[in-house]
Amino acid sequence: MELLYASGLRVSELVKLDIENMDLHSHQIRVWGKGSKERVVLAGLPAIQSIQNYLNLGRPLLKGKRNTPALFLNPTGGRLSARSFQERLDKLAKQAGIEKHVHPHMLRHTFATHLLDGGADLRVVQELLGHSNLSTTQIYTHVTKSQARKVYMSSHPLARPQNNIAGREDE
Repeated sequence: MELLYASGLRVSELVKLDIENMDLHSHQIRVWGKGSKERVVLAGLPAIQSIQNYLNLGRPLLKGKRNTPALFLNPTGGRLSARSFQERLDKLAKQAGIEKHVHPHMLRHTFATHLLDGGADLRVVQELLGHSNLSTTQIYTHVTKSQARKVYMSSHPLARPQNNIAGREDE
């Protein structure tokens, strides 16, 4: 879950990852997206630490004697499927008391929204998401109320405190 949110990966990309796709030292992950397009995504320290913990503690227990390049494994040591990931997400959401249906793509949308709220350029977000068209990226972006207010207050001339309508003499 941590990696999906931290990187903006599609769940289909996540479950296709092999160990060799990970460069944990540089926080980079080589991904093959839609149309077999290769791209490099980044992941922050919490996600990298989670992957390291999984590689050191969880994966060896799942792998058993199987020799597989897959990064994420199911309980029998095979590659984790997108459906199994969804089932795990459903279980975690239920444990957290979330009644609304949660799907992996929500993490991708949240990734894009948080980047834009933090001031990221839309074209950079496009690249990180692996979109060919900017219009596709725009679908993923959700302007939060706080971000809309912040931009309005700093950008619109009548929104600034010193420009209240009652005190204006030039109208």
